[in-house]
Amino acid sequence: MNRKKFIQQTSLATAGILMSKYSFANRHTDFPVVRVPESQRKFKSPAIEKLISEIKNKIGNKEIAWLFENCFPNTLDTTVDFEIINGKPDTFVITGDIDAMWLRDSSAQVWPYLPLMKEDKNLQELIKGVINRQVKCILKDPYANAFYKDETKISEWKDDKTLMLPGVHERKWEIDSLCYPIRLAHGYWKETGDTSPFDKDWKEAMRLVVKTFKEQQRLENNGPYKFERTTSWATDGVPLGGYGYPTKKIGLIHSMFRPSDDATVFPFNIPANFFAVHSIGRMASILQTIDPLHPLLKNIDDFHVDISKLIPKHGYINHPVFGKVVAYEINGFGSHLLMDDANVPSVLSLPYLIGEMFGQTIEYKNTRKLLQSENNPFFFKGKAAEGIGGPHVGMDYIWPMSIIMRGLTSTDDKEIKSCLNMLQQTHAGTGFMHESFHKDDATKFTRKWFAWANTLFGEFVWKVYKERPHLLN
Repeated sequence: MNRKKFIQQTSLATAGILMSKYSFANRHTDFPVVRVPESQRKFKSPAIEKLISEIKNKIGNKEIAWLFENCFPNTLDTTVDFEIINGKPDTFVITGDIDAMWLRDSSAQVWPYLPLMKEDKNLQELIKGVINRQVKCILKDPYANAFYKDETKISEWKDDKTLMLPGVHERKWEIDSLCYPIRLAHGYWKETGDTSPFDKDWKEAMRLVVKTFKEQQRLENNGPYKFERTTSWATDGVPLGGYGYPTKKIGLIHSMFRPSDDATVFPFNIPANFFAVHSIGRMASILQTIDPLHPLLKNIDDFHVDISKLIPKHGYINHPVFGKVVAYEINGFGSHLLMDDANVPSVLSLPYLIGEMFGQTIEYKNTRKLLQSENNPFFFKGKAAEGIGGPHVGMDYIWPMSIIMRGLTSTDDKEIKSCLNMLQQTHAGTGFMHESFHKDDATKFTRKWFAWANTLFGEFVWKVYKERPHLLN
């Protein structure tokens, strides 16, 4: 993403107004209306409104209830464009203040709504439309991360040295871009039993996913993808002719970019490889149900087993203080990067993405301690809060997403409550989550309209409401 254009940081004057308004509202426990007016909402779901009303009425923390009311429906209120195209539902989902659809973000933005589909068939159609639109995107270019609905729109990145097709906003190859649509499709299927989205186009898209993953193992050559950009931001370009730094061909999948859209240091991103293994298994589950003789299944099985064995072999590192931990990135030659980035998939997020049982492994427990300490170069602790950031917006900026994910993956009441408190105290009076905020001053924040963070916050509150409601009083 173009930081100069899209990172929107409040001025001190604006922040002061926001905080003044917030403080006044807080004294009177009467919070300002900041949600988009009903007449301007892009999509309305009775099931979601019912849940909002329930949580507002039943939890004691009225500020958290207000935040939930604003954040949970934000994707539907502001970012979706739903229609029927060629007899099929089609839903284009922008990220918020960027008029493009990321495969990752669009999946994550609607994911928390899946359990509500059984109460709202229109919501089910909307999410089916996201699956259909993602299939179109993958068929257009499985290496691209973000797309336009209007294919005549000219991307600001049109001069990137890579294959920029019409309709592509950005072409940064990230493993998770192909994992998230599988996660969404599998979640949709499990909630509804509906297999209608999994037609010949979906199967072809899945074939391309497996093909792309295999190409990016780079066992015989560098594959068809390369990327270079003329930029002063080091994390926006890929070195050595656009193929990245050298790796030993060990069979893991190369990713030139992280889920933050920043270039990898070492091309084997371990949480992304974990996510790929999990996603391939989910793909196989769907195919075995709808087409058990599909030839792709044999390729999936072999590939799944191979990568599953390789990750612990190469991705676990012995740390002198914390013991065996999960690396963030490696190169196969023995070099590794011990850190985490707020964007998901992160190491911290693995129990959320691939199963809670992973959170019980000694490797994850050790890593979790490392990531929330000074041993993680992107863990920041200040006057406003503590949490993980990343190079995307620079040092000392904490991403609410990392605090949310810490809460979502925790089993400790005290830690979960701490995460809720930090999120409650760092929205800067806006009533919404942001991309990031300064560790010492939450009024210094980036991106006032970032739907993924908003919806994820809603998912966190809903989970706490169902499992630990006493923490919301």
